[in-house]
Amino acid sequence: MKILFFGTSEFAVIILEKMIQGGLTPSLVVTTPDKPSGRKNIPTPSPVKVLASARNLTIAQPERIQDAYARLLRMAPDITVLASYGQIVPKNILDIATHGAINVHPSLLPKYRGATPVQSAILAGEKTTGVTIMRMDEEIDHGPILAQRTVPIARETYQELHNKLAVIGADLLIKTIPKWIRGELKAKEQNHTLATFTRRLSKEDGHIDETQDAEYIERQIRAFYPWPGAYTFWQGKRIKILKAHLEQEKLVIDKLQLEGKNPTTFREFLLGHTDFHVGPQ
Repeated sequence: MKILFFGTSEFAVIILEKMIQGGLTPSLVVTTPDKPSGRKNIPTPSPVKVLASARNLTIAQPERIQDAYARLLRMAPDITVLASYGQIVPKNILDIATHGAINVHPSLLPKYRGATPVQSAILAGEKTTGVTIMRMDEEIDHGPILAQRTVPIARETYQELHNKLAVIGADLLIKTIPKWIRGELKAKEQNHTLATFTRRLSKEDGHIDETQDAEYIERQIRAFYPWPGAYTFWQGKRIKILKAHLEQEKLVIDKLQLEGKNPTTFREFLLGHTDFHVGPQ
């Protein structure tokens, strides 16, 4: 089976690793170009490129995905798999593979379409979320559903839930691909009237609004860990709240990081900052 894989982030790394372990090694891995990183702007490969290189897989990094059209057409893939690629893939490329393009999305579509489904589910106080394997079309997270699995949310951080969903999504993908190829699955149209949408985050989203209740702020801390981080200001310095929990409907800080300092427990922090408090300055 010729598999064309598109992916970039750590989510895609988990998917790709599981595919390789499951005997579904892609013939070609497409990822984003190396990006300048650090103070010296050193070109840095995507997490997917790092893994693909280590596994000696063939890699493509087009600046514009359309520029790779001729190469992908010659490849004549049986199926295309996308997982957190980070760029819009045009319809003519989605349609190259014999069995189309399928996507692993970390929500129960049609809920939480878009870039930040995991953070959005935590922030909204959802008790469950899930993973969807869908047939892609030209609209974002809009295509018909091939498979879904519901996953409980157990007060995890974004990073913890992200990793859990990637593993579950990869396992579901590995089971779904052969069934789809054999014609044993029927794609089910989404109920588009129930669709909800997410947006990309900025650093400003992490700023804690002290007028919100403690339960919301605790969800914000988990949803935005490790990036952009939930933070407040004290004596003109930014303080990231890295971990907290609720006790009798009150927020209890467990771990934080003062701007320019290393992370520390709240207890240790108070030993040197007895006048610290969270609230309007």
